[in-house]
Amino acid sequence: MKLRRPAPKTLRRILIAAAILLALGGAGLIAYPFATDLWANRIQSSLAGEMNPGAYRAREVSTGEALTRLEIPSIDVSTIVVEGTTLEALRAGAGHYPQTPLPGERGNVAIAGHRTTFSKPFNRIDELGAGDEVILTTPIGRHVYEVLGAPAVVKPNDWTLIDEYPKKGSFLTLTSCHPEGSADFRIVVRAKLVDSSGKIAGVGPVGGTRTSHLEGAA
Repeated sequence: MKLRRPAPKTLRRILIAAAILLALGGAGLIAYPFATDLWANRIQSSLAGEMNPGAYRAREVSTGEALTRLEIPSIDVSTIVVEGTTLEALRAGAGHYPQTPLPGERGNVAIAGHRTTFSKPFNRIDELGAGDEVILTTPIGRHVYEVLGAPAVVKPNDWTLIDEYPKKGSFLTLTSCHPEGSADFRIVVRAKLVDSSGKIAGVGPVGGTRTSHLEGAA
């Protein structure tokens, strides 16, 4: 049976429809990061005055609630970090791994953040180097960390840089996806506490359940 060639008018309509669909799809991809930025900025605005000293001291900050302000002057970052690294929590931009210590405490506090969406606080994390400051301001204290060296790139299920650290001292680990826009790897920055003022929450149980992979959204 011989196939019939579509009439020129029909073929033209098909091509126009396909072009419109492609254009809409492309526009959606372009608009998505901007939409997530607006969403995250709205969340950040609501979090700005919500850090609760009582809940912080009692270790009762719930997932998605404001935990600490994170500032990295060398890459112009200032953002509120929420408790937790669930997808919902990370819509604020950055979240604290609940199974790690709180800022200023002995051990290794870990924070995950977005690189290309939801206000992308860790977009320039790859530019950090030895000596750069990372400041965590909680409801009860201010803690200054100093980056120890260039970022490392690891597989998503490699917890080495969070689990392994000198047992004496206080450290901070930042994680995000790598390369930008991809979740194939994680980029990790390690810093050491060099100055504290105010108080820490004190000794208490570290909560949270470990996921199968390091968080760090695109």
